[in-house]
Amino acid sequence: MADNSKSKNLLGNTRLKISELGFGSAPLGSLRDNISVQDAEALIDNAFEMGIRYFDTAPLYGEGRSERHVGNALKKFNRKDYLLSTKAGRLLRASNTSNTFDVVYDYDYQGAISSLEESLERLQLEYVDILLCHDIDVWTHKSKQPQIFAQATQGILPALLDLREKGRIGAFGIGVNEWQVCEQVIELFDIDCILLAGRFTLLEQEALDSLLPKCAEEKISIIIGGPYNSGLLATTEKNIATYDYRPASDQKWNQAQAIRAICDTHDVDIRAAALQYPLRHSSVVSVIPGAKNIDELKMNIQLMDHAIPDALWDDLDDQGLTRKI
Repeated sequence: MADNSKSKNLLGNTRLKISELGFGSAPLGSLRDNISVQDAEALIDNAFEMGIRYFDTAPLYGEGRSERHVGNALKKFNRKDYLLSTKAGRLLRASNTSNTFDVVYDYDYQGAISSLEESLERLQLEYVDILLCHDIDVWTHKSKQPQIFAQATQGILPALLDLREKGRIGAFGIGVNEWQVCEQVIELFDIDCILLAGRFTLLEQEALDSLLPKCAEEKISIIIGGPYNSGLLATTEKNIATYDYRPASDQKWNQAQAIRAICDTHDVDIRAAALQYPLRHSSVVSVIPGAKNIDELKMNIQLMDHAIPDALWDDLDDQGLTRKI
């Protein structure tokens, strides 16, 4: 898979071209790491110079911090030279008790319009290419998900459809942490893409049974977030390994180490396999790992270009660890 970091694919039925390696900007919103404006700008500058042409952000990431960083860095480049996605479903409102913002769920029609307008203000840009309905899954809302889903189908999803029809955005879809809700949305709306986080990886392939074939049939593109399953597939230290942003269980840790052992026999970094595996499916157009610094960014690009023998996928499949595509 030579030079994957600079390859581009068409997004769904649109004319938008998306780079196979994208830039997931959630780390730029990290309040814990508190990335400076200068460091964030340098990171995005380097990503652009190295060929990345797709950047994803959201109001949720650092209460708007990620959007501000991304917009500040990208505004110097020709707007037609990259794709940008952000998300709707949460609004930021000034807190009555502190100098921070309260994050408020809003899946209504007007909430989507307001979210886009506020995102554009933070981004300091005139438009976003892709707008995603954010987190309408059980993973986020637990028992309240049916109510949230019903609200979204009457509010935010029709709003995004209208925005696309009016030409205010180039494409729309959903950004979620589970594949099941994706199938529900596909039955109701003519979406262009899905940003699926953590659910189609070396560790998990249930999406191969029905979602991905459906997307291939409908020409709906999949963008893969969380290719390392929030860190488990990228670390050799069990005490810091996380899965779905929580400490990894013994079962998940052992599963990851079994995959790592097979990768080692083929002299392949497990992280390279994690990044490249989803792209083997025809519906997957981009993978967007996060990067907190330039070293991590450079490593992701090197891993994307690392040659992987087909025998690795055969061995993972034979051992019942990762299904071959």
